[in-house]
Amino acid sequence: MDKAGERMNVRRYFDNAATTYPKPEDVYQAMDETARLLGVNAGRGGYENARQASRLIEATKQQVLQFVEAQTEAKVVFTASATLAMNLVIGGIEWKDSDVVYISPFEHNAVARTLHAYQKKWGFSILELPISEERLQIDLDKTEYAFVKNPPAYIFMSHVSNVTGYILEIEEVSRMARSHGAKIVVDASQSCGLLPIDVRNGDIDIVVFAGHKTMYGPFGVAGFVNNTGMALHSFLYGGTGTDSLNLDMPDGEERWEPGSPNVVAISGLRAGLSYLQEHEQVERQERELTQYLVSRLENVPHIRLYLPSDRNRHISMVAFNIEGYKSDEVGMILDQDYGIEVRTGYHCAPLIHKYLKDKDSLGVVRASIGCFTTKEDVDALIDAVKELAEE
Repeated sequence: MDKAGERMNVRRYFDNAATTYPKPEDVYQAMDETARLLGVNAGRGGYENARQASRLIEATKQQVLQFVEAQTEAKVVFTASATLAMNLVIGGIEWKDSDVVYISPFEHNAVARTLHAYQKKWGFSILELPISEERLQIDLDKTEYAFVKNPPAYIFMSHVSNVTGYILEIEEVSRMARSHGAKIVVDASQSCGLLPIDVRNGDIDIVVFAGHKTMYGPFGVAGFVNNTGMALHSFLYGGTGTDSLNLDMPDGEERWEPGSPNVVAISGLRAGLSYLQEHEQVERQERELTQYLVSRLENVPHIRLYLPSDRNRHISMVAFNIEGYKSDEVGMILDQDYGIEVRTGYHCAPLIHKYLKDKDSLGVVRASIGCFTTKEDVDALIDAVKELAEE
């Protein structure tokens, strides 16, 4: 077999920011076992399997709270996706036209589009948290000044950027915003399960999570943690298995969870979280591989990296472009000639690209690392990117 054939015989996955893959073997086994032996409707029957399915859901919620260190009154709501969870949060706020909402320029369309839609309806203001274009990080001094000039009612910000891997200063920004009485919502889709999230001081109200990303669960399970009991109304209606004669929705987290819960997916999330609890080195491993990838590419001619200046605030993904190529061209060549799978384009994050100045390349190439990424995988990516840059 020639060199090209050897390359294509091994597929190397670098799209873990979209979804981590593969999952731990325990995840597949748990889902298969649940589907075969416990595939019943939780909370809808008095028989043992239904009660056991309900206990599984509650145990998984408690496990989520071990990763999001929250206040004692915190509640976990499960949804089908983080996008749906964010819609429930944004749609559940009693908006006023006088509200000032700040979002970071790193936000995913799950935040940006949803807020835009509600802004058109309610007329509140949306402002961007200031960032340093040179450092590609939040400018905390300018943020503090912005809050004095236009006090925030709500803050929406990612914990980790899904484009650059920048770890945003959620603690510092939330502390500033809290002094103005703001409510804070953090999108932890790229961090929950990977990085510590401690919200016990109550500065952050809601944490949104995605089960299929850094929590190593499957598609179909995500949600949010309401850390402080932030008031939200629900616009979902239907059966919850309790108080069925009452046409009003019940109180508590179940008002956001009508319909049959996805017990199979939730069992997979439980297994993914258990795997992470048993393998505490995942953060260190991903940081080391990320730093290694950056160190091998940052001085290569014709390659541009998009990194926060504080490398301690960077994890799991490297965004780059190669001079003379569109980002999607690089992705296609890596896929077809090298068997390397990366993500290209704008990554559903519409606001950050004006700062990256990546219009000519139509976005960026993103290589994202997971807990099953090996140094051999990273070396193969480095060699391939260098070959393209040197052509």
